[in-house]
Amino acid sequence: MFTVLVIDDERSILQSLEGILSDEGYQVILADSGRAGLDIIDKEVPDLVLLDIAMPGMDGMEVLAETKKIYPFMPVVIMTGHGSIDLAVRAIKMGSYDFLEKPPEMDKLLLTVKNAIDFGNLQRENLLLKQKIEKQHPFIGNSPAIQTLREQIKQVAPTDAWVLIFGENGSGKEVVAREIHRLSLRRDRPFVEVNCAAIPEELIESELFGHEKGAFTGATSSKRGKFDMAHEGTLFLDEIGDMSLKTQAKILRILEEQRFERVGGNKTIQVNVRVIAATNKNLEEEIRKGNFREDLYFRLNVIPFTVPPLRERKDDILLLANYFLSEFTVNRGKKLKTLDPDAVKALMAYHWPGNVRELRNVMERLSIMAQSDTIFPRDLPPEILKGKGVMAEVENPFLTLGTIKEAVSSFERNYIIEKLRENGGNISKTAEKIGIARRNLTHKIKSYDIDIKKEVLSE
Repeated sequence: MFTVLVIDDERSILQSLEGILSDEGYQVILADSGRAGLDIIDKEVPDLVLLDIAMPGMDGMEVLAETKKIYPFMPVVIMTGHGSIDLAVRAIKMGSYDFLEKPPEMDKLLLTVKNAIDFGNLQRENLLLKQKIEKQHPFIGNSPAIQTLREQIKQVAPTDAWVLIFGENGSGKEVVAREIHRLSLRRDRPFVEVNCAAIPEELIESELFGHEKGAFTGATSSKRGKFDMAHEGTLFLDEIGDMSLKTQAKILRILEEQRFERVGGNKTIQVNVRVIAATNKNLEEEIRKGNFREDLYFRLNVIPFTVPPLRERKDDILLLANYFLSEFTVNRGKKLKTLDPDAVKALMAYHWPGNVRELRNVMERLSIMAQSDTIFPRDLPPEILKGKGVMAEVENPFLTLGTIKEAVSSFERNYIIEKLRENGGNISKTAEKIGIARRNLTHKIKSYDIDIKKEVLSE
């Protein structure tokens, strides 16, 4: 049940609206002054406010301003008497959803109330979705290279300057593009992404510019293009270096003129978009090879940014790994897994050819497949352990021991501790899992001086 707050100093209006809205299933709260209405808003947070403009003391304009300051997405419908239309128009500019003339006609009142509540819910859903997307694309890193890049973004983002982002696959070019948009003056407008490498050449014009019904076989309805959808916002052209020369020529014209016609149409559409492009290729080399237009390169390359590969920002590996582990465990209702120090050494030594994307995938795999709450070197993928001699350092620390007997004893002790950890320190369960009698396991625990409380349960 939706709640409607009616603020009006006329008792007859309050009683009339209460009757009409209650009959339609709304919960109605009444306030006979602006101050009383604000007190209710602060406590009840209604789904809609019906607000009279002309009231003694605090008038409707003041109430509207205070409401929007605290709850910007709460829909407010202004009610005005004859001769107050100019005030109502000014109220809409201040954030009011609509206005009704008093006394309001019943059908128009109910339609306006329904539409205003739907609009408020849609705004809140969009905000939650936006927050969710931003959370999925965090700009994480404390390394000197990332700190420098972050400062550059802060400097460029508030302008409308176009940006060309260079970086290897998986290094975080999209994250940088979204961060530029988030800090820009266009943050409340659309961020539209186009993966130039994923769209077939024969469909890219339709994807970018849209098409009219019947423009080609299968075009059963009209469709807006990405440029149209990004109007007043940001258009992110990812992997621009993979676009064909034919499409590059058309893109160049659109970028310069900011207007276009849909496929199969003759109406010119004017847009205002900020363009951010990204590529994993050396575009100057592609120009020399004849694969990329030089004029398009210079049009896009107003502000160049380079996202460093993960191997050049080692300081960020552990920070990112722990963030991803949290994302894949705690956020899914599971207990947070932690990284054993030797596992951290292996992650730090690996060269990460797939960059941040590869690290994220590895952490997701470990959050699912690692059997204990601590991730040990044995849980890591083989390619990570083998990288730069880490396998020998991490998997076989007992090779530094002098005799075979010492090496065997060291291995067996560590093996028993790990199995006890996996089984929560339960000796009977551990003995069953490793295939020996309980009394034999108890004997080994004593002979190896294993402190279950400190070495097993404290992990």
